Amino acid sequence: MKVAVWDTYVTKKEGGLMHFDILAPDNVRELSVIHEYGKQYLATKGQQEQPLTAAECRFCHIEQATDDVVADIEAKGYHIIEMQGC
Repeated sequence: MKVAVWDTYVTKKEGGLMHFDILAPDNVRELSVIHEYGKQYLATKGQQEQPLTAAECRFCHIEQATDDVVADIEAKGYHIIEMQGC
């Protein structure tokens, strides 16, 4: 499966920066869908209500998904790679 990688930076409620990638099937290009995936993830981290727009989340590239990523996408539609401050 090919996935699109969306490079995302969000300022945390208490300050500091969260950097994570949102991976979704490469045919999902609607920003509203990608942003909803990011908001779902932020809620799991207690960071709901933080802004997530095109300014914070940008398409980066397409890559081949690993088996773990495919399983996560099949279960919930997306996969998150935590990079910094998550």
